[in-house]
Amino acid sequence: MKNIFDPTSRISRRKYLVYFIVFYFINLLSLMKMYESFENESWVPFVIFGIILITTIILLLIQAVKRLHDIGMDWKYVFFLLIPPPINFIGFIWLAVKEGQKGDNEYGADPLKTDVV
Repeated sequence: MKNIFDPTSRISRRKYLVYFIVFYFINLLSLMKMYESFENESWVPFVIFGIILITTIILLLIQAVKRLHDIGMDWKYVFFLLIPPPINFIGFIWLAVKEGQKGDNEYGADPLKTDVV
């Protein structure tokens, strides 16, 4: 589980896609609950779901950095994913589709040979 917080390694497309679906779904749910609590002027749930939203955005960006490493690109390209939707959604999907480098690269071992899932 500590590997999910480590942006220095590589990640396969399959694992990235699973993380992306889970975190993006949580993002959408958090946004809906934040809007609902804003309408009801319930500030405690608004803050709680805001914290959840920020946390899942950070986790999505960490997974995107790992995916960029698998492709052989530097982490700085993750800033393009901070552009508002739908541009960032296209970038996240591109990361899920783009094939990674074969074998080891400067960011670590090939995740296809080291991933259990």
